[in-house]
Amino acid sequence: MKRLDSLTEKLVRGVARRSSRRGFMGLLGGALVGQLAIPVLPVSRAAAMTPEGGADGNGYDGVTDRPTNNPEDPGDPTGCDYWRYCGIDGFLCTCCGGSTSSCPPGTEMSPITWVGTCLNPGDGRRYVISYNDCCGINSCGRCLCNRNENDTPMVRPQSNNDINWCVGSESTVYNCSTAVIIGLDEG
Repeated sequence: MKRLDSLTEKLVRGVARRSSRRGFMGLLGGALVGQLAIPVLPVSRAAAMTPEGGADGNGYDGVTDRPTNNPEDPGDPTGCDYWRYCGIDGFLCTCCGGSTSSCPPGTEMSPITWVGTCLNPGDGRRYVISYNDCCGINSCGRCLCNRNENDTPMVRPQSNNDINWCVGSESTVYNCSTAVIIGLDEG
């Protein structure tokens, strides 16, 4: 037992000679600050989800199909090829009980958003679209849509669709995404 004590004392004294309290505090502070950056990292909302099978193969059964029938707003808001969804990444709120501009009941729209510019084939004009995540209850899991037109790298997060934007809401649980027209692209 005396040999073990002697060996332990020798090792501890060696570490004490090669390090300082200031160095230890610096490492500890760096670890704490680094830990704060983890929630800021991008979150893949759909990586662990597999949509339930449906008539169109993306989890939507086609029962509540709602084409707009408006020549100036052509397309089906429950389909991934709808013109407003050019920069969307997530589940469509139109398949989850909401609409292109409103969240399903029991969820709240995140105040933080990403934007895209999409061409409306009905009038040939480009519109600025605000993609808002709806947050608060479990993930919808229907109508997964991942279109990356005009997606930018993480250095410009306001135009990046790979972030869980629910961090600005009361709940960080992602449910679905909306596509709200906020104006014409004048550029």
